[in-house]
Amino acid sequence: MWGRGAPVGALTLAALAEGIQTRWQQSPAALPPGPQMETQELEPQARVPTLASVAEPKNAATVPTTDREPCPSPSAQESPSEGVHQPYQSPWGEGALADLALYTAACMEEAGLCGTQATALTLSSALEAQGERLESQVHALVCGLLAQVPSLAEGQPRRAALRVLSALALEHARDVVCALLPRSLPPDRAAAELWRSLSRNQRVNGQVLVQLLWALKGAVGPEQGPLAATRALGEMLAVSGCVGATRGFYPHLLLALVTQLHELARSARSPDTPKVWVPSQKGPPHSHASCAVEALKALLTGDGGRMVVTCMEQAGGWRRLVGAHTHLEGVLLLASAMVAHADHHLRGLFADLLPRLRSADDAQRLTAMAFFTGLLQSQPTTRLLREEAILERLRAWQGDPEPTVRWLGLLGLGHLALNRGKVRHMNTLLPALLGALGEGDTRLVGAALGALRRLLLRPRAPVRLLSTELRPRLPPLLDDARETVRASAVGLLGTLVRRGRAGLRLGLRRPLRKLVLQSVVPLLLRLHDPSRDAAESSEWTLARCSQALRWGLLEEVVTVAHYDSPEALSRVCHCLVSRYPSHVPSFLNQTQGYLRSPQGPLRRAAAVLIGFLAHHASTTQVSQDLLESLFQDLGQLQSDPELAVATAAQVSAQQVALLVQVQNRPRGPRLAHLARRLTGHCGPKRAPPIFLDSPFQHRSHADHWGFSSPG
Repeated sequence: MWGRGAPVGALTLAALAEGIQTRWQQSPAALPPGPQMETQELEPQARVPTLASVAEPKNAATVPTTDREPCPSPSAQESPSEGVHQPYQSPWGEGALADLALYTAACMEEAGLCGTQATALTLSSALEAQGERLESQVHALVCGLLAQVPSLAEGQPRRAALRVLSALALEHARDVVCALLPRSLPPDRAAAELWRSLSRNQRVNGQVLVQLLWALKGAVGPEQGPLAATRALGEMLAVSGCVGATRGFYPHLLLALVTQLHELARSARSPDTPKVWVPSQKGPPHSHASCAVEALKALLTGDGGRMVVTCMEQAGGWRRLVGAHTHLEGVLLLASAMVAHADHHLRGLFADLLPRLRSADDAQRLTAMAFFTGLLQSQPTTRLLREEAILERLRAWQGDPEPTVRWLGLLGLGHLALNRGKVRHMNTLLPALLGALGEGDTRLVGAALGALRRLLLRPRAPVRLLSTELRPRLPPLLDDARETVRASAVGLLGTLVRRGRAGLRLGLRRPLRKLVLQSVVPLLLRLHDPSRDAAESSEWTLARCSQALRWGLLEEVVTVAHYDSPEALSRVCHCLVSRYPSHVPSFLNQTQGYLRSPQGPLRRAAAVLIGFLAHHASTTQVSQDLLESLFQDLGQLQSDPELAVATAAQVSAQQVALLVQVQNRPRGPRLAHLARRLTGHCGPKRAPPIFLDSPFQHRSHADHWGFSSPG
């Protein structure tokens, strides 16, 4: 007899379990493998171990043998006494298993510890034998387990309840997943425990993962199934050994997770750059994007791709993946990391990508395009398709109206042409790269500049051809409003000069020499660029020009860049004026344009440069009209709101006035001849300009090592 305080639910469940036990004893053929249940009248506390022994979980390694009697089939049963076909009578009794399922769902919340444990063990054995008969009761059973599991103690009671779930999932994986998914949003601790228990069961985890994959793609489950499936996958894949169950659909699952991140990044549910949750933090991840990232990390780590995860962390790839405007950059980083450290999945990924490239869904199509582009860095992968087919696809992307598609096509073309020892497909590559320099999209211009630099670093690079083609295209990019474009364009010029250094020293490379002289003023002024990258790139490029053209100005360039030294800049201007006298008007014209720059540091730098150029120029090198124009612009600049700019304009205006005065001084032929003998071509001796220290000066890196400014 049950004790006075026993819950009603426990009594009901125990009675049902005993009824099932009696029917088993009456029909031995239908018993599942295991010892027979004792039927003695025992107290409930003593009866529980007996029921547990009947339904003790079988060893996972046990495989059913051929001598086990299969479950009878209704179509194969025939009464031996009557010899005619009779309807099949289940040894469980009509509706006994269904009744047990219904009562379990109804009483699970009320059942005490003993009743829950006993019935869970009995029900799990029943489900393993006849589970296919419970399609309509799965949802109720799962809800009952969700309500009861949190109150069960650790150990055998909880394991018994979780075994019921595994037994259900063995025959009804889809129904179990659909019942659990709604409880995963918002995160539920009990649901998370049930997902992890399914993950640990090697008999069912593969089926459950497949159903979650379909839910992630929106094929099954509730309306918010993809979000709930993402969280469920994060819980399951975090369990050690579960990733092995994804064999056969690993690439499909990885692409589905990355595509889900793209959809989250583009939707209003995910901010552009949310904080990425890490396992060391307490509590669940706070956003769906963070949970998808954790699921992706677990998938990669569980398959031996820890280096992929590390590379993504070091390159900021995870943060790019969850950003609305940087997701595709993150996909490219992920593909590059997999090419380097997880190449055993590249063939499967490449095969799964091909049909997605024509998907009508933008998130799926663009994600597939980015992955396809990144995988072109792998030579074995590109051999899966004919190069002509890949080139045809990339050319088609170049003509797409969407800039993102053209950007990916340009990157893919660069990977295909430059990922081997020699440059290939030059007739296709070069026109595409040069055409992209005029694009308005920053990514396209940056990709073209990067590919051209890689092209110049290859053996037998076409330096002369590129010098001719870049001469009209590169100088405007040196003054581009986009900082990354300016820095990359200046760096490309430095690489071009470095590769053509030998020809420049021999007096060859006329197109390159003209390009350098056309760019020297922007380079000098960009030493004061507010962008640190552009300033450092200008310093490096000017040093390459000084070496290639034998200016001997390396020390002066470094001093101007780090300390804004007027004396060093004066020596640079003297070298340019004396070596290239015919280019002095061009130097002054270019510098005059920067007097209208919206950036204060550039306006001051332009005013200072005009002062030194005017100081070293001769009267025969500069026209009267140019001097008047310079004097007028410098006069307007003296009312600049920046005091340092106004002061520099005033000093330089004095130098221009002195040059005008010398130019207008009347003299006879004998006096002019005497003046040329005494002063050379530079006219009478003029006092050098004196400029105050710039308040815009970059902090020199040398200060970090304890060095002070010279002088």
